[in-house]
Amino acid sequence: MRIDEVRRRLLALPDPLPAYPAAIDPILLGQARMLPDWMGRPVGEAPRRAAGLVLLAPGSDGEAHVILTERSAGDMRHPGQVSLPGGAAEPAEDFPVGTALREAAEEIGLDPVAAGVEILGTLDTVDVRVSGFLLVPVVAVASRAPVLSRHEREVAAILSVPVSTFLAGAPIRMVETERDGSRLRYGAFVFGDHEIWGATASLLGQLGAVLGDDLRDPPRARG
Repeated sequence: MRIDEVRRRLLALPDPLPAYPAAIDPILLGQARMLPDWMGRPVGEAPRRAAGLVLLAPGSDGEAHVILTERSAGDMRHPGQVSLPGGAAEPAEDFPVGTALREAAEEIGLDPVAAGVEILGTLDTVDVRVSGFLLVPVVAVASRAPVLSRHEREVAAILSVPVSTFLAGAPIRMVETERDGSRLRYGAFVFGDHEIWGATASLLGQLGAVLGDDLRDPPRARG
């Protein structure tokens, strides 16, 4: 799918937004005595606001790509995982757009003016319980391929993933693993050696569902 078609389909996001594929959601296997900490929010702890940039840009193949990051290993949040450029809101900041653009500038060196970035709206807020954030995904389209550079401490690699990876009907790999003493199964999108799962997979699955909708009729703008 080319970037002009992606932009056309995202200009007026449907309301309500379509659901992401249910296979992405993690499922506990066997009998667990209690839910792992990362599946619940601590009592009395309020969630924090965060925003991420869902940036679609033309790739070298002429197709639309989503710009993602591989998080650095070590003591960083979500080490080694694939995620959006994004992070916590700062006081008096234009949230969520200002937060998403600031974080993208810090993490991947995005210059929104040079790349011709257009903000088109937001996807459904994602409850990222493992880090205590309520994440607002801000959808944007770049008219030109952005020149990017990674933040050396926070970002191990910048990924340009074809949007076809996330369209409705795209393959989803089922993964079984153990985490914090619990067995679980979840679905992941696959890009090369990377498995894209969790909150990132759910919001990109929703993006794919929007782009995969039959939009022959004019879309209904969100209120």
